Amino acid sequence: MALRSQKFWLMWVGVIAFVVLWYAVVRWSPFKPFNRLPDPLQVVIEWFSPDPVFGLSVFTETYWQHIVYSTYRAYTSFFLALALGVPLGILMGWRVKIYDYVYALFSLLRPVPPLAWVPIAILLFPGVEMAVIFVTFLVAFFATTMNTFVGVRAINEDYFRAAQCLGARPSDVLKDVILPGAMPHIFTGLQIAMGAAWFSLVAGEMIAAQYGLGYAIWDAYNLVQYPTIVIGMATLGIIGYASSALVRWVGMRLMAWRERRLGAVA
Repeated sequence: MALRSQKFWLMWVGVIAFVVLWYAVVRWSPFKPFNRLPDPLQVVIEWFSPDPVFGLSVFTETYWQHIVYSTYRAYTSFFLALALGVPLGILMGWRVKIYDYVYALFSLLRPVPPLAWVPIAILLFPGVEMAVIFVTFLVAFFATTMNTFVGVRAINEDYFRAAQCLGARPSDVLKDVILPGAMPHIFTGLQIAMGAAWFSLVAGEMIAAQYGLGYAIWDAYNLVQYPTIVIGMATLGIIGYASSALVRWVGMRLMAWRERRLGAVA
């Protein structure tokens, strides 16, 4: 079915067009800075070489160590954001007093970029690992909380009134009104949070880690190993895309009832 899908082929046309443009810019661009970049063929040869020139390929143990460390940090941060951000977002959207207490501080801290948190994280946490996870967690937490809050606020007030008229307890309102109504926004936020976890992770690893894809990219830059930089970036893109796709798949499975209802209404 995927091979017959127009969307599938358009996706690959876009990828191939980008690779061709990349090759052309590196090989034939009149601007010399572009000529210093590796072309796609050089990157692929280094990436899949049993004996890589710069020491990092799919055949080296170090490459997989970087992936394991980064994946552990990103997923730990994501699940922490899920565990803390979803309840806080629900409370902010459901209870006016919680909103009044939290939202001003939340709005003040949310625009602070992850790099600005790195020195604070290093001072707060004794180990490098916790510092990197903390920086990564913050970005994912803000995305998860904000989308959950918006999802709860988007629920029609009539549902809450109807639940009250039927004598529903707060736990019933949470289970039967808030969670089903806010779930599309929650999973949108979780997809954003997963992507945010990966890009903020790199910022932390570049400064405060000795393993991880972000560290590998920064180390390759210092050693002028340009193919390794692109390998690290491409690996991040692939794993980040797969992680977001996994969250999207879980969301589709949990919201199958919603798709059936929309189909019935249509």
